Amino acid sequence: MIKKAFIDLGTNTFQLLIVAQEGSSYQKIHEDSYAAKIGLGGISSGIITPEGIERAIVALKYFQERLTQEEVTTENIFATATSAVRNANNGDEFCKEILNRTGISINVISGEEEAALIYEGVKLGTQIGKETSLIIDIGGGSVEFIICNHDRVFWKQSFEIGGQRLMDKFFHSDPITPRSVQLLKQYLEEKLLPLTNAVHQYAPICVIGSAGSFETLIDLYFMKTFGHLPPTEQVSFELPIAEFYDSFLKIVSANHDERMALAGMIELRVDMIVVAVCLIEFVLKRYEIHQIKVSNFALKEGILSKQLALHSF
Repeated sequence: MIKKAFIDLGTNTFQLLIVAQEGSSYQKIHEDSYAAKIGLGGISSGIITPEGIERAIVALKYFQERLTQEEVTTENIFATATSAVRNANNGDEFCKEILNRTGISINVISGEEEAALIYEGVKLGTQIGKETSLIIDIGGGSVEFIICNHDRVFWKQSFEIGGQRLMDKFFHSDPITPRSVQLLKQYLEEKLLPLTNAVHQYAPICVIGSAGSFETLIDLYFMKTFGHLPPTEQVSFELPIAEFYDSFLKIVSANHDERMALAGMIELRVDMIVVAVCLIEFVLKRYEIHQIKVSNFALKEGILSKQLALHSF
């Protein structure tokens, strides 16, 4: 058994997954997340602020305590950075600073690679099936769309329209104004033209939301319907479409404190979920999709999937 760690350095959240791998099978040892918010204050001007760099280092040192405890060796730490770092003018300096102060080497991936890994991650935990689905991964910096079925990817693209970017552009009062929601939808109509063309060609019938805000929507649904959070071992869900629209209306009409009072809401997502649900609602209505699944697996599980594939004979 080899212990391996996968770190996703997201724009909003850093996530850690530690597994014990034997050949092409694995056992989860530990999972954690930290709100590093490296996109805050700089993402729209193409930098990671000094405060953002410090938050990143605090987050990684927090993860390192567990990595040391589990005796994960440096060569078995796979740290991946996405939108905030790949688009930052000081992205290289960020990576060097992290390496100097934590010893963790970061692999910065393209949007294309990110979309491909998200597909692999979702597939590891969810039966996508033969039907054509549209995977959506809403990050703080970018959003990945993958049109696929269980056997193949038909089309994929990463768009730099993540939650932090949309908040900077459109979320200027709380609750968000109807006018801002309208402007956001017009912006998406324009930015997502390549997706519109692809949807027209491949006609997905189901949205599969991966991680992030979609997990919070599942938590809201479970708390409202069953009075408890979903079981921790469950990684794949169906979200009834009526439940999504119910949550959407509650979220966009509420202010910060009212959203926080919703059973299942967490501080990490309480603000970004406003623009996230606007994006999801836009996609569902624009492309006439009436089915939503949710996968807790995303990028870091995609990297794990690649590691498992190296050892399958």
